[in-house]
Amino acid sequence: MFQTVLGTISDYAVPFLLVLIPLMGLIRRINVYAAFVDGAKEGFTTAVRIIPYLVAMLVAIGIFRASGAMQILSTILSPITGLIGMPSEILPMGIMRSLSGGAASELMTTYGADSQIGRMASIAMGSTETTMYAVAVYFGAVSIKETRHTIPVGLIVDFISLIVAVFICNLFFGY
Repeated sequence: MFQTVLGTISDYAVPFLLVLIPLMGLIRRINVYAAFVDGAKEGFTTAVRIIPYLVAMLVAIGIFRASGAMQILSTILSPITGLIGMPSEILPMGIMRSLSGGAASELMTTYGADSQIGRMASIAMGSTETTMYAVAVYFGAVSIKETRHTIPVGLIVDFISLIVAVFICNLFFGY
């Protein structure tokens, strides 16, 4: 019964909003089209403003990976990751996840979604955040240059989420 109700709501939610928003604008005598165009202009301006932050972040990621620093770091930390039940192949994804959302695609292609590595990567991707990307986009959009505690706290939470993902995967799938 509950699933049927949720299914019905989800079927009609978007069409309902597509009718409700212009109708409310009409009732309140708001030019919905002009408001939409103004919002789109503002969104485009914001996108142009954050491009330098995104380019800087993507260049830093490329340099880090191309230099071999990622592989060196994984090799150095592999004894520690082995102690907690994390395959060393997960570590680069754990590091890159704070920077980029596509960090697990290589692991899925290489190992498959039903492997230990694939499952750990999936759980970690669902429980961590693209902290550096989010800071670059959102803080850059409003021209905030001083992030204060945002980055350290975000990275600590990403680290904890990765460790918990490893624990949960090993607990549920018996690795």
